[in-house]
Amino acid sequence: MGAAHNPVDRLAKAVQSLAMTGHGTSLANCTRGSCQANGIDIHFLRTGGDKPPLVALHGLIGSGACLWPLARALEADFDVILPDARGHGRSSTPASGYSYPELAADVIALIEKLRLDAPIVLGHSMGGLTAALVASLLGSALSGLVLVDPTFISPEWQRTAFESDVAAEHGQLLTLARSDLLVRARQRSPHRSAEMLELLVDARLQTSLSAFEVLTPPNPDYRELVRRIRVPTLLVIGERGVVSLETAEELQRLNPLVCPELMADVGHGLPYDEPGRLGAIVLSFLQGRATFGKEAARAD
Repeated sequence: MGAAHNPVDRLAKAVQSLAMTGHGTSLANCTRGSCQANGIDIHFLRTGGDKPPLVALHGLIGSGACLWPLARALEADFDVILPDARGHGRSSTPASGYSYPELAADVIALIEKLRLDAPIVLGHSMGGLTAALVASLLGSALSGLVLVDPTFISPEWQRTAFESDVAAEHGQLLTLARSDLLVRARQRSPHRSAEMLELLVDARLQTSLSAFEVLTPPNPDYRELVRRIRVPTLLVIGERGVVSLETAEELQRLNPLVCPELMADVGHGLPYDEPGRLGAIVLSFLQGRATFGKEAARAD
């Protein structure tokens, strides 16, 4: 995996400008930006304003734009920054460097480059594990952490994901027309909004095969990462998601700063299926995080 000049990768980049025109999705209230950080160009969307900064990290085969519906639920209270991970969206696609430590280094460099003061970091799926690693490294330099069904999985599950045909399937899908991908997406997820389906299809078209190198074992030890977190942390899981309620409760015992929240009737795609509902949970937690952090620290 990961040849930078793979013809399928070139096809993905060729449709990039077409994919980013929006095709009915609404990104009108955000600004686009790009900065050099950690040796690559990182593209991001930003809601802006004189508000506390919140950096939201997407999952594999996603992009910052895929979290835009969630950002709309948060933008009244936060300056939401939605970066594209390397190999995704409009960010650089280097030939290598797709491990979780390198993804976390990109985020830390972005925070430094944008001079974000005590940001909150939110992450979904791959972005959730990246966010946990960022928090373990930055400690109290963050003011809060939100993990949305992160890829907290066992070594056995990691090997299964790595040995699966998910990358090969992605390569095959990149040869299809955008309209065909939308038909397929509607059939697979008929409950998702038309806007979200378009955002996800466009994100797939912008995802390099190199990005799948993140599946290479081993992942960082998520239990050890959670032990090192020093800020109030919301862990949102879906009833049919990756992280089980038992695992969430175990992590809370490991670190009382972790506050689990279960969303019923939803799977791993929480920010895609229920962005408004998820946003309300995140807002409720973040508005009370100062009190929560003090109580959890005393309990520790």
